[in-house]
Amino acid sequence: MYPPIFEVCSASAAVKTALGTSPVRLYPYGEAPQGVTKPYAVWQTVGGAPENYISNLPDADFYAVQVDVYATTATAARNAAKALRDAIEPVAHITRWSGEGRDADTQNYRFSFDADWWLNR
Repeated sequence: MYPPIFEVCSASAAVKTALGTSPVRLYPYGEAPQGVTKPYAVWQTVGGAPENYISNLPDADFYAVQVDVYATTATAARNAAKALRDAIEPVAHITRWSGEGRDADTQNYRFSFDADWWLNR
């Protein structure tokens, strides 16, 4: 019922270089541990729907996923986002670059983008 974003991204050597290997620092939204090493990324489902038909049950589901990368430098955030993009694009569509920013309190840099996944049931 959820897109295989962790499985896809953690199989990428570039993602593991950017986000580590033990563990790969890609977490469902709200589950990154306090004080986690940066860069790290979080993801969340922000939309979606089954592929409905009038006479049949759905055979696929659509998920819109938001990915946010956090890092101590803009370069590290961009490099991690690029690695994630390259891992995701063969199996899903990047649909939006949501922007970059810097948190006033933590001084962490953030890069955000959205991807659309179609998954057969």
